[in-house]
Amino acid sequence: FARARAAEVSAMLKAVTKTTGSSHVFGALPKHMRRRAMSHNTKRLPRRLRDVANRMAGAKKKEQAKRKSRKARRRHGNLLLEFNRRQRKNVWLETHIWHAKRFHMVKKWGYCLGDRPTYKCYRPCYRAMSSHCLLQDLSYYCCIELQGEEDKLLAALSQLSSKEAGPTFAAAVCLSGCRQGSVVVYRAGRYPSQPLGSVTFLWRPRAPGSAHRQLWIWVHPTLKQDLLPELQAVCQCLEAVVPPVVPVVTAAEVQPAGEPEVKPESPPGAEPKPGTKRKRSCKDAGGPPAKKIIGDGTRSPSTPVTWKSGSTGIVINDLSMEIVRYRLIGPQSHTVLTETLEAAPGCDSQPSSLWWPQHCMDEGNMNLHQQQTEVFHLLKDIYSSSELPAGTVLGLTVEDPRLTLPRKKVKALPCVQRTELVLRGVPERCCQSFLWEQSIRDNVTENKISEKELNRIRSEVLVPGSRLSSSPLQGRVPVLLVHQPGKQAGHEMSCWGAGWDLLLPKGWGMAFWIPLVYRGVRVGGLNMSLKHSQNKAAPHFPHDYPDCPAGARFQEEQEAELLDSFTRHPPAKRTNYIKHGCLAPFRCPWQQLAEEWELIAGGGGGEERGGGSQTTARSEAPTEVEKTSQPDVPKPETVQDGVNRKALRLLSSWCRPTTSRGQRLRRVGDEPPLVRSAAASFLSAHPMSLVWVRLSLPSKGRPELHAMLCAPTAEDLTLPGGGGPQEPPHRDHFRSRDKGKKKTESPAGRVLGLWPDPLPSVASHCARVALGWVTQGDFSLSAGCGEALGFVSAAGLLETLLSQPPDRRGTLLLRNPTSLHYRFAKVNVEV
Repeated sequence: FARARAAEVSAMLKAVTKTTGSSHVFGALPKHMRRRAMSHNTKRLPRRLRDVANRMAGAKKKEQAKRKSRKARRRHGNLLLEFNRRQRKNVWLETHIWHAKRFHMVKKWGYCLGDRPTYKCYRPCYRAMSSHCLLQDLSYYCCIELQGEEDKLLAALSQLSSKEAGPTFAAAVCLSGCRQGSVVVYRAGRYPSQPLGSVTFLWRPRAPGSAHRQLWIWVHPTLKQDLLPELQAVCQCLEAVVPPVVPVVTAAEVQPAGEPEVKPESPPGAEPKPGTKRKRSCKDAGGPPAKKIIGDGTRSPSTPVTWKSGSTGIVINDLSMEIVRYRLIGPQSHTVLTETLEAAPGCDSQPSSLWWPQHCMDEGNMNLHQQQTEVFHLLKDIYSSSELPAGTVLGLTVEDPRLTLPRKKVKALPCVQRTELVLRGVPERCCQSFLWEQSIRDNVTENKISEKELNRIRSEVLVPGSRLSSSPLQGRVPVLLVHQPGKQAGHEMSCWGAGWDLLLPKGWGMAFWIPLVYRGVRVGGLNMSLKHSQNKAAPHFPHDYPDCPAGARFQEEQEAELLDSFTRHPPAKRTNYIKHGCLAPFRCPWQQLAEEWELIAGGGGGEERGGGSQTTARSEAPTEVEKTSQPDVPKPETVQDGVNRKALRLLSSWCRPTTSRGQRLRRVGDEPPLVRSAAASFLSAHPMSLVWVRLSLPSKGRPELHAMLCAPTAEDLTLPGGGGPQEPPHRDHFRSRDKGKKKTESPAGRVLGLWPDPLPSVASHCARVALGWVTQGDFSLSAGCGEALGFVSAAGLLETLLSQPPDRRGTLLLRNPTSLHYRFAKVNVEV
């Protein structure tokens, strides 16, 4: 016993006397001598322990380098280096610092973007879009430039679009350069099966006597990686142009010629000369000053951005982050622009390295500038931005807006006098702009006046705050104004949300942003872009494009985010979606829905259902074995591809279009009546199609994301009071099987409350047959009721319309994922 205890006592004494990094040297001191001040001042320790403590303190300082003070970190040079380092991973817009102080920032699509403000402003933003102006930074949209002969460009681009889906790149009004166009692009020669997404494009007006044309295609950053290879293939631009190598400037090269060399540093301990700064003695003091990153800081200098073709002569340029794009939404957007921007005055023709004096030497250029100025002045006289033709383009050269910045924020007010611009529009000649020229854009960016120089000029003014008598020639900026149409679908709130897009050369983002903010605009983020599309009843990319590669990737990311948020809650606090009869609360299985409805419609299930019974439809739904034994089925078509505009008008007339408040509208047309033969002919032409619909709830209810859209039965339509039916609670069979197992997750990895894969029949899983799901839903401030946007199966919609009486035709049921209560909704197919 004594020998065993002796070993324990020896180990205890060894542990007490041993000095480790965690215990420092205080383990060798009795408790009454241990003081916190000894860790800061080793002279308070006994002499026998001071050497050990000093050695340990020195090692700790080497491991943990001392952080610079906040004053040092906030110096301009250090701050700029830190900002440049942080832009190597995610691209920053030029307004990033302004947004980071006021917005919740998110990292999306390789950018760092402002999502929503840190203050409550949902209703103020809606009021700004409805009555004044909302400002957004859309510089993250990518611009792809195509140059070449007009016929060759049109021949190549014709492989990516179709006239059945609407106007193409060859639309006459867009080809002249007077209007901005929009088109849905597909993989080359694959219409209508493989869409890529929606893009906007702008042609440069024709030059007299030249067949060379220039085209800008604006795409979402998630669509760029799919569209750029297709453009390279159809244009045969497979030869990459290597960008020129920019020489690295060293500290020796920065030193001007003729100056003496910098002497080596004085030895330590020597007294510094009077007038010198101690901080200048660092190693990199003589290096070149850090430059602010303008453009894409994540791109390698050796990455090609230009591709050309030796056979067709077409050149493709990637102009991402080369052009700043701001969007102003609201009826007073033109008022904000006319108060912020002023046309540049002419100057004496004299040789100069700046672009504006050379431009003024040509009398034709000055005549064009005078015409553009007159048209721009007419913008003050219109009542609302929605009065102008959709997509109108106006080129202009303006002064630096910082020179006319007001001393305090003011709200831009309209001044209506005449409507000449509304009647005649913008002349084709006035759509020209020097923003198309790469050399002029670079000249404007490189010669921009710095804030320091601008403040010095302001300080020399005799009356503080007054305007400068002569503005510097460096402040001449070519811009493009592109009109954005508002709500074009439906019959109520026509042209709501119209505005202007302001295109600028890079480097001038903040110079225009602050003056626009000082005119009383409200600033919105990504969240407001989604709400803007929802109020316009327009699909938002990539949220509402499930058949596109970018839309599929977005749905996968969204499902992962929603599932992660769901699993962070304990099982007792989660919604049991199995009991609510919701198979897929975080995603929409469009492929499975289209396949099941194709079998239901093809097997005659709708005729047997008659008045709305769901029994036959449920029995006709395919099982998992039936689906796996089928051959490869094509992807379901959506409103963006297989269903062209003629078919959409036919569906819209059969649904009897309604307004958001449920008021019936009459439409005179020659569409055939809805009968079984007409529906069969429609389905034979468009099998496995999904239709984009807008739904409004006439009574209470707020639609949520991924809410189910179902077909009502004949008994549901006769319910008194307008209240919808109730879904009976489902039984969670998996919970009873997992009793006695792990509470949080089953051994197979199944999440409690969610239906595991593979899913059963999504169409007939509940008491009401499912037709589709909601992709956007909220309470609409404009309509005063709940509104939702989503997709439904074309076969399911036609079967539902055929089974409904004429006075209740177009009525569906909507049920949120976390609710068992169905609510009636009016369906409308927008064209």
